Amino acid sequence: MSEARPEPRRATISDPQVMRALAHPARMAIMEHLSTTEGGATATECAEIAGLSPSATSYHLRELAKFGLIEQAPGRGDARERVWQAFSPSYYVDSGPGADAEARAAELALVDAHLARDAQRAREWIRRAPDEPRDWYAAAWFSDSVLLLTAEELAGLNEQFQALLRPYRKRGRVDPPAGARTVAVQYRALPVD
Repeated sequence: MSEARPEPRRATISDPQVMRALAHPARMAIMEHLSTTEGGATATECAEIAGLSPSATSYHLRELAKFGLIEQAPGRGDARERVWQAFSPSYYVDSGPGADAEARAAELALVDAHLARDAQRAREWIRRAPDEPRDWYAAAWFSDSVLLLTAEELAGLNEQFQALLRPYRKRGRVDPPAGARTVAVQYRALPVD
């Protein structure tokens, strides 16, 4: 396994307007693509990912740029082509303790949008799983564990989990082996009592 490049720090988003801007399925797809693609992408390339026309995608790109989530990337030699890149490869949403109702509602809307996307990805996998190669079918994993932890232990577990993922992150993986595929990993560790 090749050494992964160090991952830059995550950007923290606490502005309700920015959270609402991100809570759009096309914008989430664009952000994910730009956050995992080295060198950025054009509106046409992002349109394929978002399932929109290049002109509709350009609108979403401008909105994301207006909120400082993406920026223009260095060109690829064609002055007519506008390349965009994520400002940060990942972000953390935090309306903060004592946040007002608007901030909490915006954060909830963004979380709901992510949960819907994650559930859709899981349903799509289940539908196509019987047609997948046996090794990929066997390697896919759904798990639900109930743990008994202190807040300090949970924080440590979260750090260990992130450390396990770090060398495999799509954007930082220098030389992935043949047969590597993009895999979505969702991890949630939430008190339930």
